Amino acid sequence: MPEHLFDYEAHLAACARGDRQALQRLYQQEGPRLYGVLLRLVREPAVAEDLLHDAFLRIWAGAGSFDAQRGSARGWIFSVTRHLALNDLRKRQRDAPQSVLLEEVGEGLEASLQSTRIYQCLEQLPSERRACILHAYVDGFSHAEIAAKLGAPLGTVKGWVKRSLVALRECLG
Repeated sequence: MPEHLFDYEAHLAACARGDRQALQRLYQQEGPRLYGVLLRLVREPAVAEDLLHDAFLRIWAGAGSFDAQRGSARGWIFSVTRHLALNDLRKRQRDAPQSVLLEEVGEGLEASLQSTRIYQCLEQLPSERRACILHAYVDGFSHAEIAAKLGAPLGTVKGWVKRSLVALRECLG
């Protein structure tokens, strides 16, 4: 089901009430995309699969703590998953032999900090502009596909993406 028709908040509320079907529907809706995000972060399919399972356990257990005042339900689900992956990467770096750690620490730390900064900057964008960026760069949609998903004119979507990229560059600068 397209994201704009799927009621993430209602599904999280149902999970908080113990509705296992709601968790299954969330998994069907977002599992493949979340796996893709995890795979890009950890670069190991088996680890990404394990983290996906753990992410949905955390989503199930923490659904009652979701606060719509702080952001979108879909964003919260991605945030839970992303933070789990980053924590796993940090743990694996701590557990790695010192020689491997020395080689990767600068690279990994910079990527982690940049990733955290990007997330913080994305949170500052208005929701429709953040959705455009996520659809373009996480989901890989074209401007036309984003316009169709959001029900917005193509020119508006192009403008949102352009202004959002400028804002992100300034925020990261």
